[in-house]
Amino acid sequence: MADAALRLKSLFEQLLGTPIPVRIRAWDGSETGPPDAPTLVVRNRRALRRLLWKPGELGMARAWVSGDLGIEGDLYEALDAMSALVWERGEDARTLAQALRDPEVRSAVRGLVKLAGLPLPPAPPPEEVRRSRAHLHTKRTDKRAISHHYDVGNDFYEIVLGPSMVYSCAYWESPDGTLEDAQRDKLELICRKLELTPGQRLLDVGCGWGSMAIHAAREYGVSVVGVTLSQEQAAYARKRVAGEGLTDKVEIRVQDYRDVTDGPYDAISSIGMAEHVGSERYLEYARDLSALLRPGGRLLNHQIARRPWQDESAYDIDEFIDAYVFPDGELAPIGTTVTQLERAGLEVRDVEVIREHYALTLRRWVANLEADWARAAKLAGVGRARVWRLYMAASALAFERNRIGVNQVLAVRTPDGGNSGMPLRARSWN
Repeated sequence: MADAALRLKSLFEQLLGTPIPVRIRAWDGSETGPPDAPTLVVRNRRALRRLLWKPGELGMARAWVSGDLGIEGDLYEALDAMSALVWERGEDARTLAQALRDPEVRSAVRGLVKLAGLPLPPAPPPEEVRRSRAHLHTKRTDKRAISHHYDVGNDFYEIVLGPSMVYSCAYWESPDGTLEDAQRDKLELICRKLELTPGQRLLDVGCGWGSMAIHAAREYGVSVVGVTLSQEQAAYARKRVAGEGLTDKVEIRVQDYRDVTDGPYDAISSIGMAEHVGSERYLEYARDLSALLRPGGRLLNHQIARRPWQDESAYDIDEFIDAYVFPDGELAPIGTTVTQLERAGLEVRDVEVIREHYALTLRRWVANLEADWARAAKLAGVGRARVWRLYMAASALAFERNRIGVNQVLAVRTPDGGNSGMPLRARSWN
């Protein structure tokens, strides 16, 4: 008799102490749960072994990336329904040792072990990063982390990002607008905030595929140095620059921002790069960029932020994102970022919250990936494509539910005399 789904549902609910909000289909073809809900497909017993050997988010991620788990139906609805069970326990999560003191939990674990079969732990999927965490955010480890994330293949990123090739939150006038228009508007917004004028020098830190550098040089007549740690990004950006006829205006370097010594610059843009810096290095990052600015020069720091914890010392990097997406990436509360920028000698003049804009952006990226799934999976590998689909969909929900945010912080290296050069009504760029 095929009854694995019913047994799984019963054991999961016993383990978690709450009803399972999705339908379950097991490897034996059995199904149970709400008929109109998305379906969690447990394709084999190996999925259970992954969850038992690594309970929580990382075990779920390994099962998803390897294809042992799947979702049929609305992916966003399924992730939203399951988020409280797996992804959002945060500060209130009990440790495994604490949980196992509960007789109901111990009984459920024994039942899952029996159902899972052979107890040997499955090897992690090859897409998972394996490294020592002893030396975070050295130049060497940062370069390796950036390579893992960005050197997936430019063809793959063309599918996900679309023609704009901008990998950061777009700026939407309307949810019905196009991704390309919203990305152009974001670059335009940054240029206006920096108040770029012909002949100025702009440093674009973490320049990606060159979109900001090209826009600033073409539309504002500035000279741009863009730096990235990704060889693939740099090659792609240089080709685009040449195609635009801007080689006299734009220089793309494979270079760590800590090695840039040819200041001063009139302006610096850092768009979606500071998340890679790390809390221990953030003040150094802010001081380095401040030192590269001329007196009165502006910094536009565009960065994802998390919500503050009551006990900040308990915060740890998200397991799934750390292992599969952004190795060593760290998020900080916006208040911490502002404090560090000001400690570095910069004057923060404006903070604009664009959280909802990132949710719209991510949903468009997911739609792009799903629309060309077969080619994306062929280019990057099925496992890597599954990583990106899960990461972007879950992130869209996190932005929509105000679990994380994204902010543009405009800061000035204000001279000792106090003349910031800012207009009295600073939001003239809107």
